[in-house]
Amino acid sequence: MQSGLYVGISSQIALERRLNTIADNMANMNTVGFRSTEVKFDEVLSKTQNDISAKIAFVTQGNDYLSTRTGELQRTGNPLDFAIKGNAWFAIDTPAGQVLTRDGRFTMDETGQLRSSQGFPVLDAGGAPIQLNREAGPPTVGADGIILQNDQPVATIGLFTADLSKGFNRYENSGVIFVDNPQPVLEGMENSVVQGYVEQSNVNGIGEMTELIQVNRAFESISALMRDSESSMNDAIRTLGGSNS
Repeated sequence: MQSGLYVGISSQIALERRLNTIADNMANMNTVGFRSTEVKFDEVLSKTQNDISAKIAFVTQGNDYLSTRTGELQRTGNPLDFAIKGNAWFAIDTPAGQVLTRDGRFTMDETGQLRSSQGFPVLDAGGAPIQLNREAGPPTVGADGIILQNDQPVATIGLFTADLSKGFNRYENSGVIFVDNPQPVLEGMENSVVQGYVEQSNVNGIGEMTELIQVNRAFESISALMRDSESSMNDAIRTLGGSNS
């Protein structure tokens, strides 16, 4: 009977974690370049201490992973706005080290350095800050990320990939620090840069709201089952206690 309570508690812990990710996703529906967080739950089997060695299925706390679904590309016309077609990331230099982001709203500071919307230097494929010439006019950027000013190549916007399965940590809203060491994209057209566009959040608001309702209902159902189980246990204890008196 106690096994049912343990199973219920494990399920509630898992549902609470999913609820937290849904709340974070909903809060970033309008965050440029945001990739939603999903949770994968696994089943853990444990043998009970009895003659038949019955197995009880528990739910793990779950593992977070990033959705690779691409957000909608919105045209801005700004020559310093960029989006990525594919699953690569831009890289920026922050106090926490190299951070990857899909937020391509860049600016040029007074020295000509290309910076993110938070003011961090944007990096090239070699991990160095991108330096432009403020006197050379707006840059032109091709699908390969090469930046031209006055029809001359001056730098290349770095695109990076990383193994999402090894884990990650969020940095501010749209930044991600991967456990796996990011690798520069050196060639190929699977990933390309689009100038004058930004990528919107990939959060599906309707889908998240639907899942929120389902999670709340599941949590309430498990709570009711746990209350019934606890009540049955108390009745059994009182009955056994009375029979022995």
